[in-house]
Amino acid sequence: MDCENDTDVVEFVLLGFSSRPEQQPLFFFIFLLMYGAGLLGNIMMLVLITVDARLQTPMYFLLRSLSVVDVGFITVTVPQMLAHMVSSSKTIPFYSCMAQFFFFYVFGVTDLLMVSVMALDRYVAICNPLHYAAVMNQKVCGYLVAGCWIVSTLHSMLHAGLLLRLSYRGDNHLSHFFCDHQPLLQLSCSDTSINEAAIFFEGGLIILGPFFFIILTYVRIVVTVMKFSSSGKRKAFSTCGSHLTMVVLLYGAIIGVYFQPASSYSAQRGAIFAVMYTVITPMSNPYIYSLRNKDVKGALWRLLGKRVFSQ
Repeated sequence: MDCENDTDVVEFVLLGFSSRPEQQPLFFFIFLLMYGAGLLGNIMMLVLITVDARLQTPMYFLLRSLSVVDVGFITVTVPQMLAHMVSSSKTIPFYSCMAQFFFFYVFGVTDLLMVSVMALDRYVAICNPLHYAAVMNQKVCGYLVAGCWIVSTLHSMLHAGLLLRLSYRGDNHLSHFFCDHQPLLQLSCSDTSINEAAIFFEGGLIILGPFFFIILTYVRIVVTVMKFSSSGKRKAFSTCGSHLTMVVLLYGAIIGVYFQPASSYSAQRGAIFAVMYTVITPMSNPYIYSLRNKDVKGALWRLLGKRVFSQ
């Protein structure tokens, strides 16, 4: 985009999902419900795992860490989107946009890496159960979670820095509901080839590396589980089913958006996929685990029972 004679952009206009005012109340109601459900479910998981002594295991430590990430992930984008739906102003200052991009990437990439750590947890629990307590103790899990945060922060600093080196002049309308990578690249006046190369190579390593690790892990898990009795198979697949559901939702949407050239990016498809990984996945995670997990349901009933009988 050649815009040398235009003025520098000081704010962006987020176009959102629809420019038709009559559709805004419906979208506002839907996303408000999803945001509330996401906060409720993740905070519920945080509280249950923290207060219930029976849930003080490595798997639930990782689930609690995932809930922290999901609260941040869904909060980076949705409240602003809701505010824009009920306001005549759809603008966001330039540096606020870059800050949103940075924290969106921090929480998003941490979420992806956490999913691979949880796959490792399931692998050790099923394939090496006698060594589980020694390998996946709370100290090791703490190091793994900290590593996820460090890697995601460095990754986000790289891509935010590459965006800040670009020029934005003239047109400031972003075809999205938050400051995402591809819409920002499309709007830039500068050569974005370095940014796109970083997405495919460094981003590919960060995103596809854990994805292939998860695939290999589950191949080994399936081979091991096939040697179990029928009841053992049902229990193992039930435990892994929740995790696999989360992997499919998260990775499917992210790969569909980011691993394509900026020139072929579709704003409509990008927005749909973005809803999947920024809203639906962090909203669904706690319910996927709580509804399928008898330990979590038991902890909820014990907590509710204590409150009823203490009154």
